[in-house]
Amino acid sequence: MAKRRRLEAPSAEDLNKIEEEFRRETSSPDTRRAAPIAQVARETAAALDFSDTSALAAQGQDAADAARLKEAEAKGLLLLDIPLGQIDLNSMIRDRSVLDASAMDELRDSVLKNGMRMPIEVYQLPNAADGAPEGDLRFGLLSGYRRLHVARQLHEQMGEGHFETIRAILRKPANDADRFAAMVEENEVRQQLSHFERGRIAALSAQQGIFANTEAAVAALFPVASKAKRSKIRSFAMIFEELGDVLSFPENLRETDGLRIAGALRDGQDAPLREALAQFKPDSAAAEWQMLEEVLNGLEASDTRPARGGRPKSRPNTPGWHGDTLTLNNGIKLRKGTDAKGYSIHISGRSLPPDTLESLVDRLAYLLEDPDA
Repeated sequence: MAKRRRLEAPSAEDLNKIEEEFRRETSSPDTRRAAPIAQVARETAAALDFSDTSALAAQGQDAADAARLKEAEAKGLLLLDIPLGQIDLNSMIRDRSVLDASAMDELRDSVLKNGMRMPIEVYQLPNAADGAPEGDLRFGLLSGYRRLHVARQLHEQMGEGHFETIRAILRKPANDADRFAAMVEENEVRQQLSHFERGRIAALSAQQGIFANTEAAVAALFPVASKAKRSKIRSFAMIFEELGDVLSFPENLRETDGLRIAGALRDGQDAPLREALAQFKPDSAAAEWQMLEEVLNGLEASDTRPARGGRPKSRPNTPGWHGDTLTLNNGIKLRKGTDAKGYSIHISGRSLPPDTLESLVDRLAYLLEDPDA
């Protein structure tokens, strides 16, 4: 039979030694190495302050409001109060060439009584730097020409503290064509343009290279107009190109009267019309039309061509000088002119390729430059 070993309980000294050895071999809770994910969770929890739940809710609401504000700004839904001195009234060629005095008085009285109910529309000028000092032009006028004009008048009359700013919507048109289309659309809806003003803005935007030609300008600026209306706009565009500098009251031309003038221009009768307009200085739209009607009656009476059905055909232009206009054998017309600013040469008749225009400018530069300079 095996001899049993007698077990004895460890003494207090032995227990102290065991505990001290255990502590040496194991790290303390503060220095124990934790897994990376546990360490990140501990640091995040330490950074959070759960003592004020209302503050956390307010932070979340602020973030949501900032996101909505940014989205509204991107969509052009924010209203801005812009100082009048920061808006360039003439950053674009305006489609409206005259302002009706009675209509402007009505608008002025309405603004004085009820304030500016409808905001204007502006766009950021390409050279406007952020933080530009007040007074520098930072915005171009897109729509609201009459409203801005009235606001400036009232500010000048009433002085400091009155109409110093105007409420506006900041738009972000993609290009010049979009800006012109937006301007025309706004005026067509609120107060229709005259027949001449429609043709004028189409011709000017084409001349400035915004559109390839007048046909493209009319299609882009008046996209919902009927085919017949676009044809009439092109007729008035021709009147602006051929007679715009000698007509005194073009905005008062009625549709039927303008179409008669356009028909004469298509028949190459611009020279007698320009000559008559240059010699006669009317004091009213009625007097100007009476003179034009007499010239047109004479031109139509001298036309012995037999009437034919369908669209009237254009009469070929006779090459050579007719007054101040030189007609080339290909139908292109060169009209010379002078005014207080100097000399001008107006080219019309058909579209010219860009390389032809560049060659023409180079040739003029060669002829005009001082060879000894």
